[in-house]
Amino acid sequence: MPFTRISLLKGKSPDYLRAVSDSLHRALVEAFDVPPDDRFQAIHQHEPGELVFDRTYLGGPRSDDFILFAVTAGRPRDTATKKAFYKRLVTLLGESPGIRPQDVMVVITTTHLDEWSFANGEAQMVEAA
Repeated sequence: MPFTRISLLKGKSPDYLRAVSDSLHRALVEAFDVPPDDRFQAIHQHEPGELVFDRTYLGGPRSDDFILFAVTAGRPRDTATKKAFYKRLVTLLGESPGIRPQDVMVVITTTHLDEWSFANGEAQMVEAA
C-alpha cells in the first residue's frame, strides 16, 4: 500500500516518466513486499530552483537528473528489506530510463493502518486486519 511522490526537474519525456514509474513499481514488488496491483504514485516535475538539493551531501556527485522518491508505507519494513529495495531500485532505474545511482534519493515514512482510506470513506486496511 505504499504511496510514492516522485520529484524531479521538469523536462523529461512521457516515456522517461513511465520508465521511472515502472522501475519504481517493480522494485517495490520485488524487494519491498508490495502486491503487483498496489500502485499509487504522483510524479512532480519542478522548474529550476523549485527542487533544491545538495550536489555532494552523503553521496553524489548529483546531476540535474536527481530524483527524489518519498515513499509513504502503511507498515514498517526491517532494515534488510529497505536496503534490498534501495539496491533494486537503483539497479532498475539504471537499466531504464538510465538514471545513475548517485542521482537517486529515497525517503521512507511509515504510517498507521487507520491513516489510509482508499475509497468510499472507509479505513480498508483496518477492516482487512
